[in-house]
Amino acid sequence: MPPGRCGRGVVAAVHIPAGALAAWSLGRTLWDGLAEPGLALAFGVLITVGELVGRGPAPAAGGARGPGAREGAPLGAAGALAYALLGEAGGQPTTHGVPQTVAVVLAAGLVGLVPRLARGQGPALDRLARRVLTTGFAATCFQPLYNTGTLGSWGASGPVYPFVLIALLALTALCDAVLVAALVRARTGWPYGPLLRDELRALPGIGSAVCATGVVISLGTAVAGLWALPVLCLPLLLTQFAVRRFAAVRATYRQTIASLARATEIAGYTPHGHARRVAALSRAVGRELGLNAPELDVLEYAALMHDIGQLSLLDPVPDGATAPLPPDRQRRIALLGGAVVRQTGVPAEVAVIVERQADPYREQPVTARIVRTVNAYDDLAGETAGPGGPLRALERLRLSTAHDHEPRVVEALARVLACGGGAAGGGAG
Repeated sequence: MPPGRCGRGVVAAVHIPAGALAAWSLGRTLWDGLAEPGLALAFGVLITVGELVGRGPAPAAGGARGPGAREGAPLGAAGALAYALLGEAGGQPTTHGVPQTVAVVLAAGLVGLVPRLARGQGPALDRLARRVLTTGFAATCFQPLYNTGTLGSWGASGPVYPFVLIALLALTALCDAVLVAALVRARTGWPYGPLLRDELRALPGIGSAVCATGVVISLGTAVAGLWALPVLCLPLLLTQFAVRRFAAVRATYRQTIASLARATEIAGYTPHGHARRVAALSRAVGRELGLNAPELDVLEYAALMHDIGQLSLLDPVPDGATAPLPPDRQRRIALLGGAVVRQTGVPAEVAVIVERQADPYREQPVTARIVRTVNAYDDLAGETAGPGGPLRALERLRLSTAHDHEPRVVEALARVLACGGGAAGGGAG
């Protein structure tokens, strides 16, 4: 969904301060000269390598955001935060300050964008703006206080010092989560509350690893010097590879479910693309209703497999449309579908959603209500083809809210369609 005027304003509210901070930092660094050039070069290389290694293919628009998707370059983020919280190197105090910290991170981030530009993907300005702002925030909170001895006068030294760094990085991670949710909201129009909740839930995962590595790099460099960088970065690098492997397995799992769902289309029981349309539109409606990421995954799997029970029928349902069928036949198809789903190894919640498609909507979980309403919309839109087909299908759903469809779900579907979600569910065959 393209961002509206408000969305563009939010993006500008992030990009403009990031650009101003970047310009000021570069100007001050060029004017004052580079302090500790070897240290700056080492951290610049570390951040650049982290950016180059961490950047994977961008997720499809509207797709699921798996573990680690919120931070595509954790090693680069950890290196940037470590440089922002670096007060000593090899026992000697550092003097790089806030402007040089931001300038080094910016330069490394720009170099890390070169392969992306070479592939014709365009610059990832949101990520770079976030990196500049969060690094500047962490450096501003730490560098002046450390260099003036204020932290020591506050008692933040000795055994307490690592906990101060952890607290600063935790606060920085919270700020980053707010920025991520705001930018995704501006780019997609998805509800801000569930987006922020998903970002906060992701922090104990890869977010905690980034913060912990940043603290360890900062402390290790303060004692051992630059030799600590390659050793202390290795655990996070291995963790990053493991997360990407897990994400690849998860993507394969989703593709397997999508292929299984196409069995009804191949057998001629449902129109081409019906399951995919229902899944995409159900996910959009669930997001509009505030479901979190795990609930959206379960909803998508159930929507893909909601018609699998039709494979047990001797005579296919005309056009695969189950909405006009008598309730007892709908219930039989739903129960047969749930039995099939339970044999596939997907979460049990998916089978429950499929089994309860024919129940009265007041007795269904909200995910089952969403699949039922979106499935009926796709069936009805296919029956009333033409320019006004989707509107007539939506009106028929509104007239059925007394018994068959929850009004809240129907109105969420209407909002999604009004904002362009109709492309995902433009009617059957």
